[in-house]
Amino acid sequence: LQVAVVGCAHGELDKIFATVRHVEASEGLKIDLLLCCGDFQAVRNELDLQSLACPPKYRSMNSFWKYYAGIETAPCTTVFIGGNHEASNYLWELYYGGWVAPNIYYLGAAGVIWFGGLRIGGLSGIYKQHDYHRGHFERPPYNPNELRSVFHVREYDVHKLLQIKEPIDIFMSHDWPQGIAQCGDLQGLLRYKPFLQQEIADNVLGSVPARNVLLNLKPSYWFSAHLHAKFAAIVKHGDEKTTKFLALDKCLPGRPFLQVFDFPTADGTLEVTYDKEWLGITRAYHSCFPLERVVRTRACSDSKIHRDWVENLSLTKSLIPSSFQQTAPIYDPHRKLTGPTGQAKNPQTEYLLDLLQLPYLLDATPGRAQGK
Repeated sequence: LQVAVVGCAHGELDKIFATVRHVEASEGLKIDLLLCCGDFQAVRNELDLQSLACPPKYRSMNSFWKYYAGIETAPCTTVFIGGNHEASNYLWELYYGGWVAPNIYYLGAAGVIWFGGLRIGGLSGIYKQHDYHRGHFERPPYNPNELRSVFHVREYDVHKLLQIKEPIDIFMSHDWPQGIAQCGDLQGLLRYKPFLQQEIADNVLGSVPARNVLLNLKPSYWFSAHLHAKFAAIVKHGDEKTTKFLALDKCLPGRPFLQVFDFPTADGTLEVTYDKEWLGITRAYHSCFPLERVVRTRACSDSKIHRDWVENLSLTKSLIPSSFQQTAPIYDPHRKLTGPTGQAKNPQTEYLLDLLQLPYLLDATPGRAQGK
């Protein structure tokens, strides 16, 4: 199984997919799966730019809209996590994961899937301590503060990941796990990014929750982006398990933003399928989904009970349906859309919740009333 990994995409899908095709032609191989470690920027139209946290001069349609519109198609199955520069309104529709365009799958705020015999997990967003213990209170259209807090990692999603017991092959995070810089060529990193020296010395570079996930799940591989630097490291866990870490640069000419991995022993269907343990965890934690700014303590159910319930689902439902549907207007450079960004009920999210017999909660708004 040939897996290509890229760092920050920043909406440059045309360039990334052109690089994939170049690698295939020059190396004589076929890329089966492309993994993107964030800043994907799934911007469907100019209204989505209102939910993209970046200076106005960097707000550009780039090329994702063509894949959303069906003008272009991804050359291989593409799976991504969110970073800190995203069309957050669109990703909120697919909080549990889903197809943002044909052949392009978002892993969700946190998620686990299977592809080709590989078990792949991910955590979207970046860590900011002041928002970590809050709930998912933001709703589009976002005010200036919410525009940035919406992509901050929440304890709820991390706690769900920490319930995983079965082995993970690949894990993705946007920012690096805290302390990872000391596990590789630190001096080489500092020569390339000297301004990181103080953060590394103070041990504040990177994500504390990502480090906790790394040390608990002990995946075979961990891929990240965010700092726009290629950096490799090996984490030894003390029980003969190791994690090979790799961060990659952003998509720019001459920058190391893509690397291909060969997984010769991976054997499975080349389609994105549900992970039953993760479905059980999702079902168990749905009753304590925090949608307020200030989180109230709620008891969550026993994950094993829900895992047993998921095991009884029909095996024909393990495949994630390729049921992408457009939920916003297609970008038209000759027509200007006006108005605030709204929130749609994505049919894929409704399908998953129906499958798990869970209520739809994403349009609840108690947090906005409490937060002001």
